[in-house]
Amino acid sequence: MSEEQPLPLPIIDFSSFQRTSTPAERLAVAKQLTDACRNVGFVYIINHQVSPERLEEAFGWSKKLFDLKTEEKMLAPHPDGPKVHRGYSWPGLEKVNQVLGNEEDSEVLKKKTREVVDCKESYEIGSESNSDQPNVWLPEHVLPGFREFTTSFYWECWHTAQDILRALSLGLGLPEEDYLLRFHDGHNNQLRLLHYPPVPASVLESQKSARMPAHTDWGSITMLFQDDCGGLEVQNRHGEFVKAPPLKNAIIMNIGDILMRWSNDILKSNLHRVGLPPLQDRFFGDERMTRARYSIPYFISPNVDSIIECLPSCSDTENPPKYPPVVQHEYRIMRASMQYETKTPKPVAVA
Repeated sequence: MSEEQPLPLPIIDFSSFQRTSTPAERLAVAKQLTDACRNVGFVYIINHQVSPERLEEAFGWSKKLFDLKTEEKMLAPHPDGPKVHRGYSWPGLEKVNQVLGNEEDSEVLKKKTREVVDCKESYEIGSESNSDQPNVWLPEHVLPGFREFTTSFYWECWHTAQDILRALSLGLGLPEEDYLLRFHDGHNNQLRLLHYPPVPASVLESQKSARMPAHTDWGSITMLFQDDCGGLEVQNRHGEFVKAPPLKNAIIMNIGDILMRWSNDILKSNLHRVGLPPLQDRFFGDERMTRARYSIPYFISPNVDSIIECLPSCSDTENPPKYPPVVQHEYRIMRASMQYETKTPKPVAVA
């Protein structure tokens, strides 16, 4: 990035948050992280434990997956409805929105949001031990090695996520560094491979389709890896959406709704969206096609039976708990019900 285009989010260097670091060094990183998450709730994390080589492999596998023919990807279709979020979601199946699912007119709102199609496709992967959300795998012969790599990469991401949860526990002043890990064993997370295929610019400009509308994430935290295309936009404290361009090999980490509730709004879960890439890379060809974009988010969620209620260090007499307790599983289903139809529609064209 040039000096004229500074990165809009804080950069947190995790090189001093290692097991060999001193308590003072770890606490300093933790405070930087939590202080940064109090307003916008998004940060860049550098010098984390996911290696550049593994990230390159992950994006390579993602491209191989989405280069498959539609009929091949449909051998691992996303199950009907919102309860199981696994397998392949074709363009138009998922509709990201900010309707929470507990509104009186939620069905009307859901129908209205689907008037604009999301022109993205994704593949969701979880722990093989999560019986609530069993994985939906492609047959091995369709993409040999895909299952082995993504299963391994899932747990590598969890290893790094644990450090982030430890830092947040420290920064929030919780009783112990592993406090948040009491509620997270890694089996309720989700690895998502995302592809935004090229579409005519006119489709997005006319608002007949969208890449990813403004929304917040539902879980504790999200770790995002981006390719070099760009397009992520984050709402700042003034309510404006600003671009969060790729920083090579960095994680963009953001706070999710559950951790915002848990922290009594001390940590911010913020709106973000995916728009058009930067102007210089925006269109190509006579049809003004958008450039393809790949990203890999890793969503960290508490265990399914976790009760989310105000953390012990996040309330006092002047700032009492703002939210009633909620069970993670029930909250997830409420939110997911607004993004997936009960009966799965067939694939649709995005142009």
